[in-house]
Amino acid sequence: MNFKVAKCDIEDSSPQVILCPEDCAALGLKIGDRVKVKGKTEWVTLYGSSPSIAKKGEARMPQAFLDKHGVAVGDTVEIEHCPKSEAVRFIRKKMDRQKLTESEIYAIIQDILDGKLNDIEISAWLTSLYIAGMDIEEIAYHAKAMVDTGDRLAFTGRPVFDFHSIGGVPGNKITPIVVSIVAAAGLMIPKTSSRAISSACGTSDFVETFCNVDISAEEVKRIAMEVGGVFSWGGSMNLAPVDDLVIRVENPLGINPRAQMLASILSKKMAIGANYLLIDIPTGPGTKVPDREAAHAYVRDFTDLGRLLGINIKCAVTYGGQPVGYAIGPNLEARECIRVLEGQDHPNSVIEKACELAGMLLEMGGIPHGDVRAKELLSSGAAMKKFREIVAAQGGNYDIRSEDLKPGKYVREIRAVKAGYINSVDNKALVAIAKAAGAPNDKGAGILLSKKQGQRVEVDDVVYTIYADSEAKCIRARELAIHYAPFGIEGMVIEKD
Repeated sequence: MNFKVAKCDIEDSSPQVILCPEDCAALGLKIGDRVKVKGKTEWVTLYGSSPSIAKKGEARMPQAFLDKHGVAVGDTVEIEHCPKSEAVRFIRKKMDRQKLTESEIYAIIQDILDGKLNDIEISAWLTSLYIAGMDIEEIAYHAKAMVDTGDRLAFTGRPVFDFHSIGGVPGNKITPIVVSIVAAAGLMIPKTSSRAISSACGTSDFVETFCNVDISAEEVKRIAMEVGGVFSWGGSMNLAPVDDLVIRVENPLGINPRAQMLASILSKKMAIGANYLLIDIPTGPGTKVPDREAAHAYVRDFTDLGRLLGINIKCAVTYGGQPVGYAIGPNLEARECIRVLEGQDHPNSVIEKACELAGMLLEMGGIPHGDVRAKELLSSGAAMKKFREIVAAQGGNYDIRSEDLKPGKYVREIRAVKAGYINSVDNKALVAIAKAAGAPNDKGAGILLSKKQGQRVEVDDVVYTIYADSEAKCIRARELAIHYAPFGIEGMVIEKD
């Protein structure tokens, strides 16, 4: 049946095609069915039925959906019933803890991309992975399917180096430092990063405070070839696009299945043509990897997958029991990152971690004594020069200074209510407080620590400061800080007998 396209005055909706009940009956549609829409292109989506929104012969769609599929108001499209995807049967197979074949996994990934699976079916897929898991061979198939359903960057003549942290520790702002050091050493590292999913600040969230991260695949390739390094947002390119569709469903579920995470990471690295990859695995209470045993299991998985996928992978298990550095939140993290590149000798946790990891990449590239060379490149100013070149190539100010990044104007200091030593830090609570302050969307929002684990505090000492771009969010973050009390303080004497 042919339908006239009209706009639905909803910014985003699911289902994304709304028809009148009479037309739905004529098409033989039932609740939960999908429809195939044929216009300039062809796609599958869920439908909705409403007598008050859509007239007979009319298909209403939100503007974002029209833009995505190149359809304009007044166009004519053909709509027909679309049978249930065969991939649903494969999802049930995984729910029954059976191993999937390469073709079955590819069918699921392709149908997610094509919109043939609804959010409930994608949730079932993620839940099956969370409960039943995948073996290494299945994860390799999964990663290949994710990269094959998107674009690839092809670099010629030079090996491609890459770095990825699996996350879970706040304040992990080392990526621009690592990239700048590695590129200053003459290696090529076209780094794509993510925005925050469950954290208070992803790498792209703070990098965009000083340069453009929303750059095309062609620009990434050009900048990497000319300058040696890139700080781009992976979502601006069509690299493993299914990952973003899955993340949208993962967030409300609050799960990140191990198989999905591994496939997601490696598919993006395959898509940029990485030959050498270093994985940072932050480990400790409150992180994604709570202990050394779990970390070593990840190391085995990554190295085994590297062999299957043709990537030289090394892993670094790093301390994640408390934030890296003192800053959490976009402007605050950007300022601390740039201060290290400018030559400031603090915070040590940022400098040591960045140089150790950059050093591992340098050694993978044949440069001996990598950590020593990394520190030389940082202290000499060579890394800062390379950083400025990358920033300028991505539309930022070459003369960027750390003091250009300002925190929010609304401030609340959180003070110690008793004297003693800080014996514990709750990473998840700090993230929740920073998010309540407005991070990562409000660039001035976040937390600046004054004290860290092992340090002594006296009564009324400032332990950390909350910054926000709005007073209401600052007050809300302070209330949350009092509720969570993320710093544990104890005296040296634990018990008197």
